Amino acid sequence: MNILYGVPGEGLGHATRSKVVIGHLLSQGHNVCVVSSARAYQMLAANFPGRVHEIRGFHLAYKHLTVSKSRTAALTLRSAPENLLVNFRKYRELLCDFEPEVVISDFESFSFLFAKWKRLPVISIDNMQIISRAALDVVVPPQERGNLTLARQIVRAKLPGSQQYLVSTFFQLPVIKERTTLVPPILRPEVLALRPTKGKHVLVYQSATTQKDLIGQLQQLPGQEFRVYGFNKEESHGNVQLRAFSEAGFLADLASARAVVTNGGFSLISEAVYLRKPICAVPIPAQFEQFLNAAEVEKLGYGRHFSAITPDNLKAFLYDLTGFETALQHYEQSGNEELFQALETALAEVTA
Repeated sequence: MNILYGVPGEGLGHATRSKVVIGHLLSQGHNVCVVSSARAYQMLAANFPGRVHEIRGFHLAYKHLTVSKSRTAALTLRSAPENLLVNFRKYRELLCDFEPEVVISDFESFSFLFAKWKRLPVISIDNMQIISRAALDVVVPPQERGNLTLARQIVRAKLPGSQQYLVSTFFQLPVIKERTTLVPPILRPEVLALRPTKGKHVLVYQSATTQKDLIGQLQQLPGQEFRVYGFNKEESHGNVQLRAFSEAGFLADLASARAVVTNGGFSLISEAVYLRKPICAVPIPAQFEQFLNAAEVEKLGYGRHFSAITPDNLKAFLYDLTGFETALQHYEQSGNEELFQALETALAEVTA
């Protein structure tokens, strides 16, 4: 089967998850053509040479650690004319040498628009659709309600009317829309191969933030060892070790950590849950999906949800690690088999 697969360039979480699914599709004999942008394009092109086309994507702009709606809108409008021209050329390229029968999109618009133009069925695979297609079971405080409304509007406008929605999630919610299947998070083979142990260090990961006082906050817990990723440099600050990014080094530190401190990003939280590592989640402001992930971590008893990293918050989190470890023992996931089965079923249905 000829499949067009769309992957957004914003962040590498989509790319690492899509890499797993694309590899599975190829192993099943499908012919896959991929469209992506930015760093995701570079990563996927290196792994699937000759199959990946570069397009122009949509990016978020940040201000003071928060997603800036005005800056994002300005960036989109400023880059739209050139991006549309580049993407239109890509449409023509694809039409010349590839006739897809179905489109799979990981929250990516180009492939969806291509599908609508060519009247092709669409299968959505991502974690964001849970905001719109399931009944939330956490309390949404007043300051988050506007972010929830905006997130729902964005999610509903992204891939509307797809034939199937496969929604990856580490928490179960009641589905409220048809053609929706909840599946476990997509895990890369490198994570599935890990054998977790319980070391003395706490893994700290900060991605889209530049929290200047982070080292100072961590140093106020001198009895704890912290290994920090996100600054991309090797430095020692007493009990705080800054680590330059290395996939092998990061995974080794994740597998042997006694706990994880991160934002509300879905990929690392999902990996930590699978490895049964207690999680202290501090979501990036104005990103409701991160708020939801962090709130579910706390609701399930897998860790704590805080609005900031402070010594008192970290002490409260670390004090309760045994309880979080007990709750995490009840989590079950058999690799990616459930997702792969759901995907093959969806492909058969939409092309029948």
